[in-house]
Amino acid sequence: MSHDSAAITAVLWLGPLPLTETVLTTWGNMLALVVAAWLLVRHPALLPSRKQTLAESILVAIEQAIAEVVPENAVRPVLPFVATLWLFILCANLTGLIPGLHAPTRDLSATAALALLVFGSTHWYGIRTKGLRSYLKHYVEPSPILAPFHILSEITRTLALAIRLFGNIMSLEMAALLVLMIAGFLVPVPLLMLHVIEAVVQAYIFGTLALIYIAGAIEPDENATSTDSPEHPIKEKS
Repeated sequence: MSHDSAAITAVLWLGPLPLTETVLTTWGNMLALVVAAWLLVRHPALLPSRKQTLAESILVAIEQAIAEVVPENAVRPVLPFVATLWLFILCANLTGLIPGLHAPTRDLSATAALALLVFGSTHWYGIRTKGLRSYLKHYVEPSPILAPFHILSEITRTLALAIRLFGNIMSLEMAALLVLMIAGFLVPVPLLMLHVIEAVVQAYIFGTLALIYIAGAIEPDENATSTDSPEHPIKEKS
C-alpha cells in the first residue's frame, strides 16, 4: 500500500506506520480500562468502598459465569483472559455512542484480531492442560481421516466469530445512522437503549463462545490417567 492510499484512512502517522481510527479507539479503550481498573482497586480494604464493591461484584459475576462452563480448577487460570475479553469488547462496542467516534468492532480487522486471540488461547490452554502430544492426538481421533475436518472446523469457527461481531456492530451503527437521518433526533433515547443492549449482548456472545472453545480444549479425555483427571484440568504454577 502506498503512502497516499494509506493516508486516506490514516488519522495519524507514527513514522511510516499509519494509525487509523480503529487503532486509536482501540488504544483509547485499553487505556480507559487500565485506568478504571487502577482507580477501582488502588486502595483495597477489608471494609470495601463503593468503588471496591463495584469492582468485586463485576469480578464475581464473571467468575460465576466462567465456573458454569469450565471445570472448577480451571476457573482462575481462564478468568484473566475471558474477563478482559468481555470487558474490552463491551467497552469497544459502546464507543459508537460517543459522537464522532465509531466502535472499533465495526472494523473486520479488529474483530479478526480478537478471533485470532481466541484461536491461539484455545490451543494454549489445551496444550498447557494436556501436554502437546496428548492435545494434538484429538485431531486424529477416532480416525486420522478426520484430521482435515477438525482443522477446517476450527478455521471456520474462528472466521465466524470475527464476522459475527463485525456484522452485528456494523449493522447496528448503520441502522442508527439511517434512523437519525430519517427521524432526526426525535427518537434518541430508544435508539440509545437499543445500542446499549446490543453492545452488551454481542460482547456476552463473543466471550461465551470463546469460553466454550477453551472448555472444549481443556476437557479431559475419556481414557485419561489420574494425572490428567478433570480434578486438575490446568496445572497451576508452583
